[in-house]
Amino acid sequence: MGFRVFSCILSLAFLLHVNAAPEIMPATVVVDATVTVAETDDNYVCATLDWWPHDKCDYNHCPWGYTSVVNLDVSHPLLAKAIQAFRPLRIRVGGSLQDQVLYDVGNLGSPCHSFFKMKGGLFGFSKGCLHMERWDALNNLFSKTGAMITFGLNALRGRHKIKNKVWGGPWNSTNAHDFISYTITKGYKIEAWEFGNELSGTGVGASVSVDTYAKDVVKLKEIVDELYNDSNKKPSIMAPGGFFEQGWYAKLLKVTGPGTLNTVSHHMYNLGAGVDHHLIEHILDPNYLSKVSKTFSSLAQTIQQNGPWASAWVGESGGAFNSGGFHISDTFVNSFWYLDQLGMAAAYDTKVYCRQTLIGGHYSLLNTTTFVPNPDYYSALLWHRLMGKTVLGATTTASPYLRYYAHCSKGRAGITLLLINLSNNTDFIVKVRSSSNSKLNLQQSSDGASSFVNGLKRSISWVGSEATDGSLFREEYHLSPKDGDLQSKTMLLNGIQLQLTEKGDIPKLEPVRSRLSSPLYISSLSISFIVLPNFDSPACA
Repeated sequence: MGFRVFSCILSLAFLLHVNAAPEIMPATVVVDATVTVAETDDNYVCATLDWWPHDKCDYNHCPWGYTSVVNLDVSHPLLAKAIQAFRPLRIRVGGSLQDQVLYDVGNLGSPCHSFFKMKGGLFGFSKGCLHMERWDALNNLFSKTGAMITFGLNALRGRHKIKNKVWGGPWNSTNAHDFISYTITKGYKIEAWEFGNELSGTGVGASVSVDTYAKDVVKLKEIVDELYNDSNKKPSIMAPGGFFEQGWYAKLLKVTGPGTLNTVSHHMYNLGAGVDHHLIEHILDPNYLSKVSKTFSSLAQTIQQNGPWASAWVGESGGAFNSGGFHISDTFVNSFWYLDQLGMAAAYDTKVYCRQTLIGGHYSLLNTTTFVPNPDYYSALLWHRLMGKTVLGATTTASPYLRYYAHCSKGRAGITLLLINLSNNTDFIVKVRSSSNSKLNLQQSSDGASSFVNGLKRSISWVGSEATDGSLFREEYHLSPKDGDLQSKTMLLNGIQLQLTEKGDIPKLEPVRSRLSSPLYISSLSISFIVLPNFDSPACA
């Protein structure tokens, strides 16, 4: 079945669902707010900037445009505003071509030119150049917007290919040393230096043995200690930025030992290839989404057993690999996968989750030509503003199609729930209660589609209103696609279209305020953040 035919069938099925009255099912979510399950970093949400040039193409699409680290329009006002809205946003600078990047500083001993297509080159491209004037311009943007930067270094410099994808020989650290020294001299703040991209295990474009790689991580640590000797805060050392292979990761931690590697980073693309005709099916299948929990669990155990001094990051994740899915990764439906994975990763003690990409490819948070936010941008921003770093335990009586995650609220009392309804024919009436049996005076059950509509109208009437007693209310952020089209690039918040203001500012993300005594409805194929300010939550104190 062709992709377009499948999309038409899915859209028709959704329209038929809208015209028919959905089944309304009760569900209870029980939250244990007495114990911390896991903790993220305060700034958990992260996005990447990649090196791919405009002629990087996959499946007859060339979706990168001029979004590379070396040619992105860093003066575009929408870019700065999109980053500033997070106050701050973590940004990881890196990607497949980072191990081909030369830094135009010091004595390179070879020409420093732009990337170009080259037969036999890594990923089909030549080596490329980061000029220091460009690095200055990037850091001007980072400083102006308050971004927190992780930079991925070239870990193949000086090495040579031995056979197939295997590379050997010593790492030539001179260029990295000079680049880090220049960065310090200019006063540019780097939160972490990451060593290489997808070189671990069997690798992707190239691989390096774990013993050789570990030795070079130690060397990078020595360089950072030397150059940041007088600094009050040294950047973290992060590695390996590859796909998780238990034995390789375990040995890396053992060989490098305590005090060397601060962060273990791994990449995830669990939806499959961007050209896969079943991407939407995967995104809406709770069993498929849950499969990746085995990776999170195994990585957490590997760190605990072999390097408990280190923390876990998802250093890069775009859902579908090879630039993402055309007319999928940049539409509303992708937020089901994205927010679910943010919730799942956090529950396994992942400290930071970096989305591929801030801009570039089909999975871009910002449109690659207009810089206007795609739906996942707003999903990321809502998570960042509402979900605190403390992860709480939760259970439910509902079907697997209701996904649920509970955190302490960010910067305020109480808890925030993320509820994701993957069902196309069921609305849920959700009751939330504490595992300690404290009453949370939430909603009464209601019957019929007419009650659903009336309840929704009652909720919407509270938009922007002030209550005399805030403890009697909850805040609701209901996300849905424009016109019910799952592949819409326009997201609705509480039925209102999210769009930039006339001045090009990010819109205010205003909640619906509802009485705790009113029903809490989670519509089919929708996503909701629910803030409960008065929830008894000792773990959040």
